[in-house]
Amino acid sequence: MAKKVRRKLEEEEAAAFEFPVFDEVAFMTKENEMGFALALAGLITVLLGLLSWAFTRANLPWWSAFGIGVLLVVVSPFLIARLRPMSKNYTKGDWAALIAMEFFGWLALWFVLVNVT
Repeated sequence: MAKKVRRKLEEEEAAAFEFPVFDEVAFMTKENEMGFALALAGLITVLLGLLSWAFTRANLPWWSAFGIGVLLVVVSPFLIARLRPMSKNYTKGDWAALIAMEFFGWLALWFVLVNVT
C-alpha cells in the first residue's frame, strides 16, 4: 500500500512541472539591444581612454584624468539609458557588466597609451 501511495505522489510531482515556452523573439530582441549597448559602451570607453591620455600628455596631474574618467563612467549609464529607449528592460547584472567593461577598458586603454608614447 505504501509503495502505491509513494508512486502516485512521485507521478503527480513529475506531472506538475512543465517547461515554459521559449520566446525566441523576445530573446533575440534583448540580445540585439545588449549588443548595441555594448557597442555604445565600447565607444565611450575609447573616448575616455583618449581623453585621459590627452590629460596625461598635457602634464596635468594623474588624479585629474582619473577623476574625470570615473565621473564619466558613473554618468555613462544615464547616457546609454537616454540613447537606448529599450534600456528599461536591462537587469542590474546587465548594467553592472556595462559599467565594469567601461571602467576596466578605460584603465587598460589609458595605461597602454601612456606607456606607448
